[in-house]
Amino acid sequence: MISKKGILSLLTLFFSLQVKAQNPPNIVLFLVDDMGWQDTSEPFWTQLTELNKRYRTPNMERLAKRGMKFTNAYATPVCTPTRVSLMTGMNVTRHKVTNWTNYEKDKRSDYPDSTIMQKEWNWNGLSAVPGIPHTVYATPLPAILQHAGYYTIHCGKAHYASNDTPGADPLQTGYDVNIAGHAAGHPASYLPEKQYGAANKSHGVPGLEEFYGTDVFLTEALTRKALAALDKARKPFFLYMAQYAVHVPLEADKRFYQYYIDKGLEPAEAKYASLIEGMDKSLGDIMNYLDEKHLTENTVILFMSDNGGLSLAPPRTKPAHTQNLPLKAGKGSVHEGGIREPMIVSWPAVIKAGSVTATPVIIEDFFPTLLEIAHASKARIVQKTDGKSFLPVLKDANVKQAERVLVWHYPHRWIPQEGPGLHYYSALRKGEWKLIYDQRNEKLSLYNLKEDIGEMHDVAAQEPVMVKVLAKELTAYMKERKVEMPVHTLSGKPVSWPDAL
Repeated sequence: MISKKGILSLLTLFFSLQVKAQNPPNIVLFLVDDMGWQDTSEPFWTQLTELNKRYRTPNMERLAKRGMKFTNAYATPVCTPTRVSLMTGMNVTRHKVTNWTNYEKDKRSDYPDSTIMQKEWNWNGLSAVPGIPHTVYATPLPAILQHAGYYTIHCGKAHYASNDTPGADPLQTGYDVNIAGHAAGHPASYLPEKQYGAANKSHGVPGLEEFYGTDVFLTEALTRKALAALDKARKPFFLYMAQYAVHVPLEADKRFYQYYIDKGLEPAEAKYASLIEGMDKSLGDIMNYLDEKHLTENTVILFMSDNGGLSLAPPRTKPAHTQNLPLKAGKGSVHEGGIREPMIVSWPAVIKAGSVTATPVIIEDFFPTLLEIAHASKARIVQKTDGKSFLPVLKDANVKQAERVLVWHYPHRWIPQEGPGLHYYSALRKGEWKLIYDQRNEKLSLYNLKEDIGEMHDVAAQEPVMVKVLAKELTAYMKERKVEMPVHTLSGKPVSWPDAL
């Protein structure tokens, strides 16, 4: 028989759990720039790769032990489309910020191509204000969380929109605090002796004058500023920690650079690796802060990258497009090297430690997931969304979810150099099948990712029925979202829909 004291203890525990269940958790969204799926010592495949053995990311390992690892997580091929999908819950085919936004307003970023061009897209990015030309009008995630009672902090890279538009300023998208975020897509420099590129009007990192003349690398400076902001935060808080690392310029983080030189890496690769390890230290510093403040139990940490690892050579070591093997290609490509990302979610109060899920997720899924976590799912928003909450997966890694399609659309030429899957491509994944549409040549390719993660064997000729089924699904998905296909320059005719081939 339970004593009165025992009953009282059980009631106290019950009510404390009820209170915890009702209180929305703190949220830390840690987004890395240009980090590849294997740019970490924590493996996201069924085996440890050679790249996993190259890097030191002990805090990613630590986070994975605490939480859940996603082995089939995806972003878009380049940065701004990912960030807009993250902030709005919309697939790129719906928001139509299909390429990165230029710092200058109304200046398109897509590189000219002699054979094909995309006429219209939202080249000025995201806006929480209606009526701004060439922007997608949407209710951003931080604005919803702010309205729900969260103290919202932006730290690092924003790159939601072009300068002189409302979306360029994080304070106009729902953040209470903005640290170093503006319209630029990368820093002019990571180095304090160069004042983080302050002399560069468009890409100098703003607001870090206190670190000029010190030895504090940009990644570390941002982390210190973020932790200082958390000290002033009301609870609950939302920290969007968007490191500029590991985007170019490749500059050595001296705290870690020599280790990789001594390991035999070429200087460019050693610089890249030092940026990775510095980013990992930032993650660890935030985790340490939460531990010290006894906030870890009911704080959600979501770790993600905005696109695949850079595979251009230079600045990476030659040969190009081999830096993410066995994944094909890299940043800018719809192949796995350009879109598959390392993703970890920790929430000790809810997630089973050390769990792993193979459930496919895509960047727009973060929006409904975070709204559900924050008890803000019923918030009024102006946009129609495409993301699907993965909160059920966080609660149970083995939960069965209905098979769905994931879609990418990149109707642009990103850079002068050619490469696999880089320019004018769309793609769809359903289950283990992945269909890729080469818009320029109007050609469909098919890969089985379970058997061929490197996308080396196009089986379209052997699986014509599957090609037809997936092409029909891709076409329907794009038409429903009113996609305008690129136009062939010589004929003036739009690129055919995938199911018309």
